[in-house]
Amino acid sequence: MENQTDFTRSVTAVVFKEGKVLLGRHTYGNGKGLLIVPGGYIMQGEDPRTAVKREYLEETGVVIEPKEVIAIRFREKDWYVAFSADYLSGEARSDEDENDLVVWMDIEEALSREDVPGLTKELIKVNRERAAGFVELDYDPLKEIGSLFAIPYEK
Repeated sequence: MENQTDFTRSVTAVVFKEGKVLLGRHTYGNGKGLLIVPGGYIMQGEDPRTAVKREYLEETGVVIEPKEVIAIRFREKDWYVAFSADYLSGEARSDEDENDLVVWMDIEEALSREDVPGLTKELIKVNRERAAGFVELDYDPLKEIGSLFAIPYEK
């Protein structure tokens, strides 16, 4: 089965490394010229964790491991999930398509810049300030397709 893009579901991740956050300068649409956290649409049949790993590698050359869900945005026709993610490897570089610059930027600088939009700033702050995010629970009694995320609790 050939994968196709699902324009109603998208993902991103906030990745910190040594006091810096990974941002890309977008080249099109409403985000043109703005420094945003990388991400993109999910392909048909792809789960959100796989999608965000793919998007980061394609757009930045960086390998990440998504962890907790830190935010979810719902709109009338779509949804957007943001993960906290660990940097694993790779040298940050532009894909010369969706972004023309990829940079590790000091977190405080990113939060003060006018070319970093409000959504990106909020995601950075949530990732920096959170006590806990939603984590994937070990729940699949019927081997259902999908994942269940919830706020962690003591068992």
